[in-house]
Amino acid sequence: MLAQSFRRSLLETRGVLPPTFLLPFSARLSTVPSAAEQSSIPESLVNSKTNTSLPTKDSRTTSRITSPPIQSTLKSPNPAITQPPPFPTPLPETVKTLLPLLSSQPPYYLTAHIHGRPYLLTAGDTLRLPFRMSNVQPGDTLRLNRATHIGSRDYTLSAPAAIKGTRDGPKKTFYLDERLFICRATVLGTESEPMRVKEKTKRRMRHIRKVKSKHRFTVLRITELDVKSVGDVEGKE
Repeated sequence: MLAQSFRRSLLETRGVLPPTFLLPFSARLSTVPSAAEQSSIPESLVNSKTNTSLPTKDSRTTSRITSPPIQSTLKSPNPAITQPPPFPTPLPETVKTLLPLLSSQPPYYLTAHIHGRPYLLTAGDTLRLPFRMSNVQPGDTLRLNRATHIGSRDYTLSAPAAIKGTRDGPKKTFYLDERLFICRATVLGTESEPMRVKEKTKRRMRHIRKVKSKHRFTVLRITELDVKSVGDVEGKE
């Protein structure tokens, strides 16, 4: 009797479905008919879906064949463009009138600047720099192209005055045009002073510290110092 009643209850429960809120989410979506979904979607979205479909194998092969090669899209390097040399600045009229007077009265003197330090030089002088100049060898010829004054016995050509440094900007030094003169120096060699030992102490301390120093210098010989004419500066014969 119990088995018959249990079988009868199972048959009755097969025909009755549970409520919709107890069904899973996928089953609830499957209850909506497909015709209703297509009618609710606008045509613009349908067309956009069809346009964004993935390409097939045939379309991929045709696109590969019709696409241009990679080499054609690459830009060829620009050839080296030879720019003309900058046009030299003309000389002021005052320099044109007074430069012949200066060039006609040798010998000359020059205030040359080497690493920011001024040196008063004439032809044949031996200059001993208070430092060792790097990248030079004995016998090298150097051209000194930074000068603030060049003159003779009666005439002097000077550069504009230097601007003092301020908080907003550093000091600015003006030099003469290097086309106006020629100053060449030959490197004779390097010298060194004897070793010096200096004792340094402090008050109420028994420790004595010894400091050794041996400075090296570069020796130059001024071999040429000349002032050019107006025709040489402007390139006229």
